[in-house]
Amino acid sequence: MNDIDLRLSKRLKSHTAYLPGEQPSNTQIVVKLNTNENPYPPSPAVEDAINKEVGLLNLYPNPSSCELRKEIASLNDLSPREVIVGNGSDDLLNLCVRCFSDDDLSVGMLYPSYSLYEVLTGIQGSKMIKVSFDDNEFSLCPEKISSSAVNLFFLTNPHAPSGRCYALEELREVLRNYQGLLVIDEAYADFAPYNARPLLNEFDNLIITRTFSKSYSLAGLRVGYALGNSKIIKELDKVREVYNVDRLAQVGAVAALRDRSYFKNCLAKVKEQRDFMESTFKELKWPYIPSGANFIFVKPLDPKGNSSAEIANSLFEYLRANNILVRYFPKHPLTSSFIRISIGKPSEMSMLRDKIRGWIQKEK
Repeated sequence: MNDIDLRLSKRLKSHTAYLPGEQPSNTQIVVKLNTNENPYPPSPAVEDAINKEVGLLNLYPNPSSCELRKEIASLNDLSPREVIVGNGSDDLLNLCVRCFSDDDLSVGMLYPSYSLYEVLTGIQGSKMIKVSFDDNEFSLCPEKISSSAVNLFFLTNPHAPSGRCYALEELREVLRNYQGLLVIDEAYADFAPYNARPLLNEFDNLIITRTFSKSYSLAGLRVGYALGNSKIIKELDKVREVYNVDRLAQVGAVAALRDRSYFKNCLAKVKEQRDFMESTFKELKWPYIPSGANFIFVKPLDPKGNSSAEIANSLFEYLRANNILVRYFPKHPLTSSFIRISIGKPSEMSMLRDKIRGWIQKEK
């Protein structure tokens, strides 16, 4: 055992870091459909706002992101006291774990789901309870969540990686019977037909997290926020890093929020290509989960109509060899026969469709 091992926190000795999707170098020419980024640039208003702020980088940013909080609160018909802003929504998820879990207060998550929940819980040294799905459609089981007896539960809606949307009544049933704090991670909610915001009027044990990375095209700026009861937000605020959102991120996010027409136009274009890919998979008779997100979770079939982890991996590797990156999750039986495809521009989706057909011909 070397010196660093002797000095390492016992909680980190068996820790496994979160593994993001492959990030190609700037010199690689690829169609990047593996990390659910928005294929379109942010609103031009974002660039204008950031350029005006560059001259003030010698000064610290507003520590509470006050202007951005006000803008988010107004958009969601809430008080700024019911909003907190973070360095991406992952920052808010981390604050939830930091505030509401410890050696005695456990955490729960649907499994499989966003693996960062488990990573953050492990760093905190808290116990993670995984609630497995009862079917391969990723159907919600409110009773399992209610009976989990954990203090904090993470629920992605739309679900990742499947893209499935859970109805408000299903979420309401969970909240009626669950005694802990429920975090509904709405990273993809802007692409869905509805969101959980109305439930904040009914339940004070609900936290909703959202991000600017997907629908606002600001993945590189790192801005997220959470909505919840003012008492919950106050506790999260206590453990937040003082200057957790920089000046450029704050003004850029405000500008993105205010340009509603650009935002709606981008959403419409992404949804149109999502529909295009779903129709493609219908023609191929490939099973997929109807998506409320900016990606599709699809089960590839070989020419004989078979599916398996090997078949999914074959398509994944074929696309990669043809400079198209998608995501493959081989570690769980519910995901190992699927691939996840982020929605790109029309030219990228057409190229993907052609390459899929090329793979089918190769398999024949």
